[in-house]
Amino acid sequence: MTTDLASRTHWIFDLDGTLTVPVHDFDAIRAELDLPPERGILESLEAMPPSRAEPVRRRLDALELELAAESTAAPGASELLEALAKSGIQKGIVTRNSTPNLETTLRAIGFLHHFDLDHAVTRDCPVSRPKPAPDGILTLLSGWGVGPERAVMVGNHAIDVAAGRAAGALTVLVDHDAITGTVGSDPGADIVIRRLDELLALSRL
Repeated sequence: MTTDLASRTHWIFDLDGTLTVPVHDFDAIRAELDLPPERGILESLEAMPPSRAEPVRRRLDALELELAAESTAAPGASELLEALAKSGIQKGIVTRNSTPNLETTLRAIGFLHHFDLDHAVTRDCPVSRPKPAPDGILTLLSGWGVGPERAVMVGNHAIDVAAGRAAGALTVLVDHDAITGTVGSDPGADIVIRRLDELLALSRL
C-alpha cells in the first residue's frame, strides 16, 4: 500500500481524541457504569439483555454528552480541515460515540461547518458494527462511490487503525503519547504523527 497521502481524496476521521483533545477516561466510565474493565463499553452493552442495557446506555450518553459540551479542538486540527476544504477533499467521521454527542462535539470545537452529518457513522447506526470493525468506513465509501485506495482513516487509537486496515484504507495514527489498547507496542499504522497539521506537508496540501 502506498503511503502517498496526496492521492487520497476521501479522508475519514475518528472524533474523540483525534479531532479533539483527549479527555475520555474509559476506565473511569466503565467503573461508573459498573462494566468489566477488560472489555469495550459497547461490547459489554451488546452482551447485556436489552432491559438491562438500556438504562446503562442512557447513562453512557449522558456522561459523554457532558464531555462533548466541553470539548476543545486538537492541535493542528483547524489548519488541516481548512486545507482539506480548500482542496476539495471529501471528509467523513466514524465514531463509537452517539449522533447527538457527535453534533454537540463538533459545535463545541467549531467544526460543524467542516462535516456533513450525512457522512458520519456513529454507534446509533443500526447496520454498522462499531470499530474495530470496518463497517462504518465501508458504509461511507459505498455512499461516496469510491474504493478504499482513495481513502485515509485518521484516528488516535489502535481500533481506528484496525478498522482502517480492515477496510483497505491508508491509516494514520495520532500518537498523543497516551495511546491505550494498542496491539502489542505498535498498532501498525501506515503513518504516525503527533499533531494533525503534520499531515499538511505529508499530503502536500
